[in-house]
Amino acid sequence: MRDRLHGYTKRTLGAGGSINEAVALPSGESCAGWVAVHAIDFYNDVSTLWAVMATDPYLNSFGPGEGFPSGVEYRWSEGTGRNATTVSVSAPVYIEKVLHWIADQINDETKFPDDDDEAEALRVFQTPQFAALCGQIFRRLFRVYGIIYSSFFGTLEALGMAPHLNTCFKHFMFFCTEFGLLPEREVEPLEVLVKPIRKQYYNAKQGSTK
Repeated sequence: MRDRLHGYTKRTLGAGGSINEAVALPSGESCAGWVAVHAIDFYNDVSTLWAVMATDPYLNSFGPGEGFPSGVEYRWSEGTGRNATTVSVSAPVYIEKVLHWIADQINDETKFPDDDDEAEALRVFQTPQFAALCGQIFRRLFRVYGIIYSSFFGTLEALGMAPHLNTCFKHFMFFCTEFGLLPEREVEPLEVLVKPIRKQYYNAKQGSTK
């Protein structure tokens, strides 16, 4: 299933199709499965971007609570239920924790089952628990993008990676907008960055329905 769903996106973009077409749910496919596959793809995009600069000594200059978008601090939650604690960390540490956490989720076959048994994979993907997990993954990936743009865009620009970053984020935002994956309260700190991308999405959407 994953190879088949990956193929839709690759063929659409490879044939010169628009990002709107690439994020749209293919006919006859499961929406839950489509979101699951993209959660992995977008995690891989962010991991690749972060790996480029993860060893930069500059990252060590941030203290707890520093390096986040203006006006916000993303704190890390550890534990569950009554044992949950929230800790203040630096932006680079937050990114590392997010990426490790997402890797743990997608490598856990009880949460992201192997799709050799497509019926079983779809059963898991269609549960409320999986929808909640994917929502958390997409929110945290959005926060990582927010940190990168706020504190590390210049570094990636100097490395010639800014166009790749912009392409990845645009694809991510088109997908999140298509399926309503981000609460507005998450988007607000990056509204200046997100607003023009959403405008492109809606303009292209209107153009494709004329």
